[in-house]
Amino acid sequence: MISTQRWLGTATAMLLAATMVSTVPSGAHAAPAGDVTVAVQNKLLEEAAVAAGQGARAAGLADTRVTVTRRDGRAWAFGTAVLVAPQEEGLYPSGWIFVARHQRGDWQVAFEGEATFTELAAAAPASVVAQQEMAALTAPGTLAANGDFRTGMRLPFTVGQSWTLRGGPHGWSGSPRPFSSIDLQGGDQRVLAVRAGTAYTMCKGWIRVIHDRGYATDYYHLWNNINVDGASVSAGTYLGDTGTDITCGGSASSRHVHLGLRQNSAYVAIATHNLGKWVPREGSTAYEGSALHGSKRVYVGGALYNYGALGFTQGIVDSNGGTSISRRSGPGTGYGVVGSLADGATASIACSSNGTSLTGRWGASTLWNKLTDGTWVPDAYLYTGSASQVNGWC
Repeated sequence: MISTQRWLGTATAMLLAATMVSTVPSGAHAAPAGDVTVAVQNKLLEEAAVAAGQGARAAGLADTRVTVTRRDGRAWAFGTAVLVAPQEEGLYPSGWIFVARHQRGDWQVAFEGEATFTELAAAAPASVVAQQEMAALTAPGTLAANGDFRTGMRLPFTVGQSWTLRGGPHGWSGSPRPFSSIDLQGGDQRVLAVRAGTAYTMCKGWIRVIHDRGYATDYYHLWNNINVDGASVSAGTYLGDTGTDITCGGSASSRHVHLGLRQNSAYVAIATHNLGKWVPREGSTAYEGSALHGSKRVYVGGALYNYGALGFTQGIVDSNGGTSISRRSGPGTGYGVVGSLADGATASIACSSNGTSLTGRWGASTLWNKLTDGTWVPDAYLYTGSASQVNGWC
């Protein structure tokens, strides 16, 4: 189901869906009966009708963008389906990858996130869904259960550069929750993939990369974006330049990238997840907020330095306002101090055990982490992205 937002249209989507065979709105073109494009448009309009029932304006055929990128005869099709948003501030398009099969004179269309999408993708011939992208498209959903927010991602620009946090956590479409997105600008303007994955061009100015662990990232407002259809990309692959492109709707007053986080084919709150060694935090309203690196907090308008990705068995020292934490010879405050780690330092974890309970920024915890150098630090003073051990028990 799409996020509730206002859509252009001169009649309700329900009416258009019912009359589109005989009546074509201005700017749209009739398609032959049985054309997969018509079937996908119908499904887009059904999604828009649900949103209209929740208070959004209806979408018309002129607000749909269907791109069929692959076909296998008359039986299978694959591509992208986008509902274009009005070119207004705080509005953004909604888009899906789709797979379709023609059976008994009709098209069965499934959007990513639907159970039938996985079924059709798995059944499709290799000419429609390539083997190398099958895992990304059919992987079982992985929720952030038990407080696991690890992403393995970095910031979407060159490691070693600093870019400006133009907008703190906000919705993909502005104010509506979840606050899945942040805006970044500056540097060399080159927008890079935050992690390896499978990339798709949703429309001009918009790239989606599907990662592992159920995650995906969206990059909008791009200029010179790459044209990809299921291409494998690495962390750091060039996707386009920051820009003000609004081909599929929305608004942009200055060049930037609108970065959205998705999990299990839906936008999710970006706060508490890590982007590299920064942790976005929500403010009282959309576009406010900050990002944390250890105890260092950068507010909107400040600079975020790209330290690279945080490993799945690493943590960032967060002394909760101090300058360092103690390293000890065992898992508790009763063991001797054998050194220290500076706030913001990266710690590599060998295994974990329970010990003295301490309270840090993220709450109270009895978990202690044994580092790869043999010393111990309390999990209460590390951000790992998980509420539990990240590399097994000692």
